[in-house]
Amino acid sequence: MHDDMVLIPAGEFRMGSEGYYPEEAPVFTVHVDDFSIDRHPVTNRQFREFVEATGYVTVAEKGLDAAEFPQLSEADRAPGSLVFHETEGPVDLRNWRAWWSWGTGADWQHPFGPDSSIEGKDDHPVVQVCYTDAVAYAAWAGKRLPTEEEWERAARGNLDGADFAWGDDLTPNGELRANTWQGSFPYDNTGALGWKGTSPVGTFPANDFGLVDMIGNVWEWTSSRFTPNHREAALAASLAAPIGRSLVTTAAGDGSGEGCGCGCGPESSRSAAGTVPASSSPDSSISHVTKGGSHLCAPEYCQRYRPAARSPQTEDSATTHLGFRCARSA
Repeated sequence: MHDDMVLIPAGEFRMGSEGYYPEEAPVFTVHVDDFSIDRHPVTNRQFREFVEATGYVTVAEKGLDAAEFPQLSEADRAPGSLVFHETEGPVDLRNWRAWWSWGTGADWQHPFGPDSSIEGKDDHPVVQVCYTDAVAYAAWAGKRLPTEEEWERAARGNLDGADFAWGDDLTPNGELRANTWQGSFPYDNTGALGWKGTSPVGTFPANDFGLVDMIGNVWEWTSSRFTPNHREAALAASLAAPIGRSLVTTAAGDGSGEGCGCGCGPESSRSAAGTVPASSSPDSSISHVTKGGSHLCAPEYCQRYRPAARSPQTEDSATTHLGFRCARSA
């Protein structure tokens, strides 16, 4: 179950996009070595096996140390994470706090708080896992997190330069190809093929490499540090290339600009909730690239359900729409 992986052949591809958000530019060509990647995001069943085998406790399940944060109330030090909730009607889309709130007691087994459950959702992607949690699982499984370049190469399949993982048409022949928000965000979601929130992995068609849910369902962690644009990423690559990547060419383009957090909310869980200073542990000053978009992406707010899309998340972030899949070097 934990080794249901797909071998992605080595190759060059054009990474990024210049038609959507500034942080995706400029487009440049990279070479990615052979690697394997999970066919689908890590599920609740898989993560439970890890927890039962190791006794691991996620960051969201841990309260803050009173000695380290004496200025906080006991409630503010309690375990928890960020929780999405639909609004009663239209809201100012510049104010993510209208649909995100701090959920005391929210964790991977209780994504929306202590009264919620993942019962009957063994095949749904695990959520409410921060970067540290994902790295711990990957190490236990004998794997690692994919780099941003590996993830995008896998998501694109053999469709180099296409807007979506299946081509340039969002809904070819009227077919919904990914679990994204259906309706008016953030107050009216009719469901993607009937699914509101996460859907079982593989509900939507696989891409050319046989990978499912590379687009939509949940955002996915990568090992790559976030940079405001690809020009800075290319410079970093020229100094010290991460696993499986080497820079080939860099295209011209301004590439300035910043991402908008997770596309549908803040960049950091507790610090965004106003309860923890930015220096807390895990390192909330370090942002990693997340990829793929989620069930909360809606055309009027977040068009990040594309292989090129990228968003920053700090290492302490755990939310109801953030998961991961693992990779392994060939």
